[in-house]
This record gives sequence, structure tokens and C-alpha cells, in this order.
Amino acid sequence: MSVLRDGHVENSFYGNFKQIRYMAKNVVLILEYGNGGYSCYNDEPLGNYGVIDGDGATAEEAKADFMKALQECREDDPNNKALQDLTFTYKYDVQAFFKEFSFLNATEIARRAGINPSLMRQYVSGVKTAGEKTYQRLNACMDNIKADLQAAVF
Repeated sequence: MSVLRDGHVENSFYGNFKQIRYMAKNVVLILEYGNGGYSCYNDEPLGNYGVIDGDGATAEEAKADFMKALQECREDDPNNKALQDLTFTYKYDVQAFFKEFSFLNATEIARRAGINPSLMRQYVSGVKTAGEKTYQRLNACMDNIKADLQAAVF
């Protein structure tokens, strides 16, 4: 299998027979919480569209509203390949993350990440805004937690 410059994958089967299929593009969606609601929007332009935005009272509503807006863009421009075959990764701000995953204990995660628990509670409540170093520590901590959970069994 080889990846071609245009984003296609080429598979060779039985000598001269070739099958070409398009690889899905992963799009980073920002999920933020503020002013009592969630916002979900693309990190980089999609085709002719700079920002596609979805809003809602919950993270799921904001994601669904984004998907509805994306579908409207697809219907408006059905030949726009930049809007087809997409997968999504969600990048949360601290406040949205701990609201969405409220079963996680922010204080314990702060301790595991080497962040002052009191400061973490201020990030979660929206009193203060976390910086890039804090996000890097939280990402590393979450990677460790994911690895621990994947290795655990009952």
C-alpha cells in the first residue's frame, strides 16, 4: 500500500489490478465552555468555509449542532471534497472537559499532573485560564491514566 500525494491510498492486488480509495481526513474540533453553554468549531478551515460553529447547552448539543451546520455546508456545496470523509478529534478547554466528564475528580487529576489542586479548581470554574504548559501536563497525565485503564481488568 502506498499513499499518493492527493490523499488517496493505492493498493495493488494480483499484479496489475489496483484499487484506489480516499483516506478520511481527521479534523480537530475545539470544544469550549463559557457563558453557560458549549461551543464546538473547527480548528482549521474546511474547504471554502473558515469556521463552522455549533452551540448548545451541553457538549453533545454543541457537537450535534456542529454536525448539522456541516451537513448544511455539504448540501450547499455537494462537490466540495474537503467536506467529505471526515473524522473528528475533540480538543477541550479545561472547563468544558471537567463539565463533560464530571465523573473525573479534578483535584486528583491535578495532583497526578503536578498542578496545584486549588489552581485547578479555579481553571475548572472559569475563574482563571490555563496556559499551554498546564495543558501539556494535563495531556501527559491523561495519557498515563488511559494507559493505566487499558491495562486494568476486573
